[in-house]
Amino acid sequence: MTTDAAAGGGVATTLFHDLGDFVAIPRIGALRLSPDGTWLAAAVQTLSADRKRYLTSIWRIDADGGPPRRLTRSAEGEGNPRFLPDGSLLFISKRPDANPATARRDGAGGDGAALWLLPPGGGEARMVAALPGGVAAAEAARDRAAVAVTSPVLPAAGQGQGGTGGRAVPPCGGSPGGRPPGDNTAADDARLRKERADAGVTAILHESEPVRYWDHDLGPDQLRLFAVEEARLAEADPAGAGRPDGPAGARDGAGDFAGLRDLTPRPGRALDDQAFELTPDGTSVVTGWWQWDPAAESRCELVMIDVATGKRRVLLSQADRDFTGPRVSPDGRRIVCLRETRATRDEPADVTLVMLDAGDPGGTGDPGTDLLPGMDRWPQEQAWSHDSRAVYFAADDRGRRPVFRVDVETGAVARLTGDDGAYTDLNPAPDGRYLYALRSAVDSPPTPVRIDASAPDAAPAALPCPGAPLALPGRLDEVTATADDGDPIRAWLVLPATASPRARAPLLLWVHGGPNSSWNSWSWRWNPWLMAARGYAVLLPDPALSTGYGRQFIARAHRDWGARPFADVMAVTDAACARPDIDADRVGMMGGSYGGYMANWMAGHTDRFKAIVSHAGLWMLDQMFGTTDQPMFWRQQFGDPLTSPELYEANSPHRHVARIRTPMLVIHGNRDYRVPVTEALRLWWDLSSHGATAKFLYFPDENHWILTPGNARIWYETVFAFLASHVLGRQWERPRLLG
Repeated sequence: MTTDAAAGGGVATTLFHDLGDFVAIPRIGALRLSPDGTWLAAAVQTLSADRKRYLTSIWRIDADGGPPRRLTRSAEGEGNPRFLPDGSLLFISKRPDANPATARRDGAGGDGAALWLLPPGGGEARMVAALPGGVAAAEAARDRAAVAVTSPVLPAAGQGQGGTGGRAVPPCGGSPGGRPPGDNTAADDARLRKERADAGVTAILHESEPVRYWDHDLGPDQLRLFAVEEARLAEADPAGAGRPDGPAGARDGAGDFAGLRDLTPRPGRALDDQAFELTPDGTSVVTGWWQWDPAAESRCELVMIDVATGKRRVLLSQADRDFTGPRVSPDGRRIVCLRETRATRDEPADVTLVMLDAGDPGGTGDPGTDLLPGMDRWPQEQAWSHDSRAVYFAADDRGRRPVFRVDVETGAVARLTGDDGAYTDLNPAPDGRYLYALRSAVDSPPTPVRIDASAPDAAPAALPCPGAPLALPGRLDEVTATADDGDPIRAWLVLPATASPRARAPLLLWVHGGPNSSWNSWSWRWNPWLMAARGYAVLLPDPALSTGYGRQFIARAHRDWGARPFADVMAVTDAACARPDIDADRVGMMGGSYGGYMANWMAGHTDRFKAIVSHAGLWMLDQMFGTTDQPMFWRQQFGDPLTSPELYEANSPHRHVARIRTPMLVIHGNRDYRVPVTEALRLWWDLSSHGATAKFLYFPDENHWILTPGNARIWYETVFAFLASHVLGRQWERPRLLG
């Protein structure tokens, strides 16, 4: 007789046993090393006082392992930590400015975030740049006090009299000499925004793709790059308060906007979701640059923009490849970036690191020098070594994401970390001795670590930080199996502390999203330890299409998103169920995004599971193609469903609805534009009209992820109740706050 392990009796209580405790755990999301290498600025999320949202603040993490210290505190939070060469800390925040000399006036900063500076010796932070649409991102030069920011701007702003491209923004409202308002990008943008608001206009006119991105509408404003003049970064009052000795333009009453140079007056949607970086001397900005054609096809070029003139030149451009994530070497001579070869109907995508000379004229069709020609893994998180002789990067590899080092002269690649970690935010020390990073794993939240750059496979040293380490309600194991085509399939298995042959644990199969991703790191949103605290074992497989196993492993299911990964998942599920500590008669399945697609596919192809949870899942692929924010992704891989419907029909879960017998919980957020809520609405209707047992948990104000603390708690409470009802055989209990 099987003991019910889901009660978790006799197990020490952890923060995972209570959802209120879990959502209050501090979470580190970014890391940046100071110029002298003595400390790291970490962006840390904590629960607000009313427990209704998360706020980000900047913490100081000592590079030698001293106690962490919080540096910023406000009701709006702070993020995007960056350093000036003198150690001043830049960050972005919506906090109000208490200084009357620099406070935003006449809509200068609107309600958006501004750029702030905290002096290296400490003290009060001060605002250094505010724009009508807010500051979206900021980067600083390595060797000079030079900063560039991005900000959304209405297209007509700054276009009067030819615009301001490359010139310093003139005084607010024009000088007595009579500059037209349209010649001032920021002031013009503020005026146009006020006119729209006063007229009650929210409409957006689109003349090309794209129109949405993940969870927000695109337009009517467009991201532009601005250079921040050095005078704005000086210790003196940056606005000048109208004094004759203030920065350029301040004497004409332009204190709000003085010292901001519009580098990209007509960008269109070129800068959406693009990383950019200043050259070490601050004279140029290197960035990805989207090019869209009328047929809604796109490619991403790599461009360099001169800060003094705004002149843009193309460095890398190819029709079937995207160039993103540029990093400039410390000596300023070279640039490294990611090059993604586009997927086609016949071949999956491929990603590598390419390098080019910063002084190359570019635009010649040269794809750059491939730094990893023999490496069958996809690099990410690239960072230059201190001496410009090597590039560090991370890459998914068999359920891990180790750090590698490639010598740019010889091409030799060495693996630097040998543990089970997944690494992000790589920060090489200025003397080259250490590499600092965030390390996470399936059983460890993101934690700052120090890695000895001269000792491959050495264990990283964890640095004290908020929220780590955490006591877990179980242990982590690994499961392997052989698929029906002979390929090896592996998975992580999270086991509750109570699991044993005498107290077998019910099993939950979780399929990851992507689909080109891997279960190799910590997840706050899909956290298996919450399930382990309630007695479940959780299986986290990497089936076909997963990263970290080579391009051929992805190619196995490139045109077969349903059947091939389904067979892989079932093979490794069988292996897990054969263990003596797993109860093979009580098995449920869950998935989100692509995992939700697999949940929907599996529901129509097997009755193996007691219950299935489908979060943000794809259901009708033809419908999905026409409503997602990324139809171009589907056309590359599956073709156009109007002219080539075969792959859509063969891979669409909705065609198998009549076979669904497993109880399903459908979950979706209304503001999900990647997998639009129409997928869930159609799925819910199809299940209901075919008499299936189902429930629909709908979040009107959430997106692809469920992010607010209250909604995240109700998400888990509903999932717990649904699984307990169908997997454990308990009576259904409706979560109290659902009415």
